[in-house]
Amino acid sequence: MRAAVLRQFATPLELADIATPVPGSGQVLVRIAASGVNPLDTKIRAGQAAHARAVLPAVLGLDLAGTVEEVGPQVTGFAVGDEVYGLSGGVGDLQGSLAQYAAADARLLAHKPASLTMRQAAALPLSVVTAWEGLVDRARVGAGHKVLVHGGAGGIGHVAVQIARARGAVVFATASAADAETVRRLGATAIDYATTEVEEYVAAHTGGEGFDIVFDTVGGAVLDNSFAAVRHYTGHVLSALGWGSHSLAPLSFRGATYSGVFTLLPMLTGNGREHHGEILREAAALADAGLLKPLLDPRRYTLDTVAQAHAAVEDGSAHAKIVVDIEA
Repeated sequence: MRAAVLRQFATPLELADIATPVPGSGQVLVRIAASGVNPLDTKIRAGQAAHARAVLPAVLGLDLAGTVEEVGPQVTGFAVGDEVYGLSGGVGDLQGSLAQYAAADARLLAHKPASLTMRQAAALPLSVVTAWEGLVDRARVGAGHKVLVHGGAGGIGHVAVQIARARGAVVFATASAADAETVRRLGATAIDYATTEVEEYVAAHTGGEGFDIVFDTVGGAVLDNSFAAVRHYTGHVLSALGWGSHSLAPLSFRGATYSGVFTLLPMLTGNGREHHGEILREAAALADAGLLKPLLDPRRYTLDTVAQAHAAVEDGSAHAKIVVDIEA
């Protein structure tokens, strides 16, 4: 099969013919139709993501959508011909989705939402699992909550906005002036982070009380801002990028709580993989109910132009999720 292979960090991906994998116990062989590109993919390639524990040579690509070609032993719930999607590889020693086929752990997959195309489905897995683990698993988002999503037009952020709204929350989201309309179309109140101070939007939208849930998808100083924006006592701050050094004093003085989200952990350790599949099944139901839809960059890429796809993520020109079409 054809695949984009990373031989050394900080070098271009190399198109190569490699052996088609054979599904082992608990695995299915997926004929990949589309591969979503995330900022993490580009950081792994650059050698700037030690936490992903990539083993070289590696086939990158975290997100996939495709069709089950073969079912390995001890697999239930999937059959040849099923359309599936998932966050199933591209870290550790797990083969990624920039290839024509992948032998994926069936626990990490779910049936593709019937209402979405393969390209749309491939845009969701990392974002939806991350957003769900934060908002639903950690913060128990629900009706009556006021939720602030930092980076509401971003890959994780725009999915988080939709999940929070689907569960009955009132949602606010920080964004640039250029992305404000996108945030509004998703059903959230847009907050221009460049022109509005934390104290201003906390006063304007919560009467100074703070938001019930604050989801940081940006990291750095934005996490510090999150500590200042959360509700006293019952507020909960979440971050998918809480990797820096931060003072917890502002959070402690508000009596609030914090949770970190590390979506890759089940893939790297093997523990908890079933929950990824459960989340993807829940997300598929939301998508088919018209409550969840990914934003896609209109540009088209293939394995032959995967370097351009990575460049579009790195240079900031992507205004939504980049997806690579894989031709089997």
